[in-house]
Amino acid sequence: MRKGGYGPTLACLALALAAAPAGVHALTSSTDVEPAGDEAVALEVTVDMADLDRPWDVAFLPDKTMLVTERDKERITALLPGGERRVLADSPEGVWHRSETGLMGLAVSPAFDTDRTIYACHGWKDDAGRDIRVTAWALDAATTSATITRTVVTGIEIHGGKHAGCRVRFDPAGALYVSTGDARTGPLPQDLSSLNGKVLKVDPDTGGPWPGNPYEDSTDPDTRLLWTYGHRNPQGLAYRSGPGIKDGMWSAEHGPTRDDEINKLRAGADYGWNPVPDYFEDAPMTDHSLPGKQRDARWSSGFPTVATSGATWLDGRRWGAWDGRLAVATLKAQQLLVMDFDDSGDFVGLEVPPELLGTYGDLRVPVVGPHNGLYVSTDNFDGPDYILKVVPAD
Repeated sequence: MRKGGYGPTLACLALALAAAPAGVHALTSSTDVEPAGDEAVALEVTVDMADLDRPWDVAFLPDKTMLVTERDKERITALLPGGERRVLADSPEGVWHRSETGLMGLAVSPAFDTDRTIYACHGWKDDAGRDIRVTAWALDAATTSATITRTVVTGIEIHGGKHAGCRVRFDPAGALYVSTGDARTGPLPQDLSSLNGKVLKVDPDTGGPWPGNPYEDSTDPDTRLLWTYGHRNPQGLAYRSGPGIKDGMWSAEHGPTRDDEINKLRAGADYGWNPVPDYFEDAPMTDHSLPGKQRDARWSSGFPTVATSGATWLDGRRWGAWDGRLAVATLKAQQLLVMDFDDSGDFVGLEVPPELLGTYGDLRVPVVGPHNGLYVSTDNFDGPDYILKVVPAD
């Protein structure tokens, strides 16, 4: 096993979760749910891209070019369909990294064929100070360089670089969702004037609120961007749709010492993180003593955490019984969780593919790519790092 960023006890943790999945429970049920082991899908795993440094997100252009952000190197790298590798951006002016922030979330414009635009979320430093922001970048016609052209969202606070997770994903209507960490600052998740500890829903062209946002009539421009609040450090966003399913965005979120979460996001909902006074790590992930209504997670890890990061819904008949299931990357547990939720969003069970169990270290994000293959990035503190191509074995 390659050593990841969480220390030498990871093999024990990963194997324990695989062997005793009943410890992972659904909050929608009074009893633990056993996984459907007889539905396991054998996988073939190959290295699609190597020699990377802490790759944080992956996205694909319409021509199947793969783009990768490398957090600490502040770099966007492209792998063309023919195998050529290019660095499109390398430490652009203003982009900044420290601790858990850097060049992070990445998404391709739904209108890329006409606007050649991608969106990234990253740390920023200039004479005015530091923050996390979402920016739009233009790719040149030959796909040799990426340049920041405009700012979409600014003012996501950053304090020492902690809890800075920032994933960006589009929904089918073209709205841009942005997950933000709480900057390890207690009052921010429940503060509707703050962008931290939230999921934002943004018009990518104007940087303003998406029509129909729950607080679109607020006088505060930041509040108008909010979709949900009361989050700790959500680093996964995945849009679910399908026959008989209520469409919507879901999130994967880091807990403190317990209760990583998978949440089904609803407009204006409070997910209950309120670590005050100061920053109280033993606060419950969903504090039902707060005013109003708080939404429970659809799945929670219990103790210990597994460090859920990126997530995506598997799609296509090639995935067999896993078609329509949620694939979640974990850092601390160094494994992929394949979760089954029913049409109403209730948790049914999960499986842990042995092919990815600790073999490549910490797993940061899974992304569905060409031909519905799954591409998984590793994020190992002391390297090496890869993009893995994961497909069902023939």
